[in-house]
Amino acid sequence: MNCVLTAWANHEAELRRYLNNRLQDTTVAEDLLQDTFLKALAAGSHFCTLENSRAWLFRVARNRLIDYHRSHKTHEAIDDEHPHAAAHETPIVDDLSQCLPRALRELSPSDSEVITLCDIEGISQVEYARMKGLTTAGAKSRIQRARQRLKSHLKKACQVRYDENGSVCCFTPRPPDPTSNP
Repeated sequence: MNCVLTAWANHEAELRRYLNNRLQDTTVAEDLLQDTFLKALAAGSHFCTLENSRAWLFRVARNRLIDYHRSHKTHEAIDDEHPHAAAHETPIVDDLSQCLPRALRELSPSDSEVITLCDIEGISQVEYARMKGLTTAGAKSRIQRARQRLKSHLKKACQVRYDENGSVCCFTPRPPDPTSNP
C-alpha cells in the first residue's frame, strides 16, 4: 500500500497535467485521475511488484480517457436529402496506427521510450529532459531524431507513401506480428 502512495505522490501532478491537456475539462480530468488512483489501490500488492509504476499509471489514465471519449461521442444528424453529407472517411493516417505498436517495438529502446513518453503519453520535452538529466535542447534533438527514425521505419516496414502535399496517402498493412498474443 505504501508503494502505491509513494508512486502516486511522485506522479499525480504529471498525470493531472496529462488528463487536463487532453480534456480541457478539469472536473472530468479530476474524475479520471481519481479512477486511476482507485485502480492503483485495487491492484494492491501487485502494484508494488511493477517494474515501472509510472508507465502503469499513465496506461491506466490513458485507458480511462479512451473509455470516457468512447462513452461521450457526439453524433451528427444526417440530412435526409444528403445522407452522405455527414459521413466522414477515416483519414488514412488514423489507420496507420495499426502499424505503430509493432514499429515502436522494432525501434531502439531509447527511441521507443522518447516517442511513447512525449508523443503518446503527452509528457513535455522539458519534463522528459528533466527526467533523463538532459538539456532541453538535447531532449528536443533526441525526440526529433527518434521521430525521423520512426518515420523512416514506417515508410519501409509499412510501405507508407505520401501525396504531393507530403501527407500520408496510403500504406500496406503488415502481416500480424508473430510475437504478439492474439
